[in-house]
Amino acid sequence: MTGFVSFVSSGPGDPELLTVKAVNRLAAAQVVLFDDLSSGPILGHAPQADLIAVGKRAGRPSPKQDHVSRLLVDHALAGQKVVRLKSGDSGMFGRLEEEIVAVQAAGIAYEIIPGVTSASAAAAAYGIPLTRRLTARRVQFITGADVTGGLPENTNMAALADPMATTVVYMGRRTFAALAAKLIAHGLPADTPALLAEAVSTPDQQITRHTVESLATHLQDAQSPHPALIFYGPLADFPA
Repeated sequence: MTGFVSFVSSGPGDPELLTVKAVNRLAAAQVVLFDDLSSGPILGHAPQADLIAVGKRAGRPSPKQDHVSRLLVDHALAGQKVVRLKSGDSGMFGRLEEEIVAVQAAGIAYEIIPGVTSASAAAAAYGIPLTRRLTARRVQFITGADVTGGLPENTNMAALADPMATTVVYMGRRTFAALAAKLIAHGLPADTPALLAEAVSTPDQQITRHTVESLATHLQDAQSPHPALIFYGPLADFPA
């Protein structure tokens, strides 16, 4: 009997940001394959499940994607209720597509349960909106790293340098200095407000205010084990 896969989004780390549906799926799970950022107290909602760590973190040994997909398929084909627990929202830079393709190819039924992405959680924690009526009518989420870990090529720099947009950079700690140089070269003022949000919604959370230029300098020198988000644009100077 074929099982079922639930792709469950855990939010950025605070267990209270889990959705009711996410909690229900964890409680019913027989197997949970979880990311590093979805561990800790969140796993307490799956008391009867076998817990398998499959998280990927930059610069650390991590399971290969084909291995993770194989585990999903194997457990589901064994007839189990499988939860693939992903941090933030699973559809936001979470390699969800690769795993969906694997379960579809195996004829396994699945569902996707959305969650709070870290961008929304960071803005809420800092006390700001993601949009502003006159100065930030557009929000864009981008990744700061391609499959090699470098700054992605062929990006739309005109869009990224738009001073009227809120831009949120995921996985951009290592590449932001290079991105900032390109942004400034494409006309974004060097003093554009920026925020660095680290370990969002965890006890280690820290959100600091910068400019695009000063943040690029800061990140060249700073070392931190915590996941980070970068915001820049007109809302980063919102009174907070």
